[in-house]
Amino acid sequence: MMINDNVLLITGSGRGIGAATALLAAERGYSICLNYLNDEKSAVNVRDQILSRGGKCIAIRADVSDERQVIAMFDDIDRQLGAITHLVNNVGILKQKMAMIDMDGERFQQVLLTNVMSHFYCSREAIKRMSLSRGGARRRHRQRVIRRSEKRFPLRIR
Repeated sequence: MMINDNVLLITGSGRGIGAATALLAAERGYSICLNYLNDEKSAVNVRDQILSRGGKCIAIRADVSDERQVIAMFDDIDRQLGAITHLVNNVGILKQKMAMIDMDGERFQQVLLTNVMSHFYCSREAIKRMSLSRGGARRRHRQRVIRRSEKRFPLRIR
């Protein structure tokens, strides 16, 4: 497996779409940061698969709905893999369907923090590192920030 200079963070990447994206990107030479919150076993399994195939991968536990943890995660990525060049905002939570009249503010706030604010926090930190005006490295390949719901899916990883 050939490693290139692309560094990819995938939030919520211990299983499902995030894990599949990580495995594909690693095959294409990306250095991978897997982000997980609760399922360490699954994240470590994906990491170990990438490492066993000759890829470069780390797994970081961070609650991406917490701004401080996001900043710390990006600092860890900088130290361990280098400056991020690509981001896939994959994390999201679903709660049991219920009528709004039965929903409390705490539940609604948790969904907003995870499904909206986490994308803002991660995108902001990625853009800080990618932006040429802020000292981001010039890359041969275009840098990308991707939402899981982006209509152009499937994700094309070159």
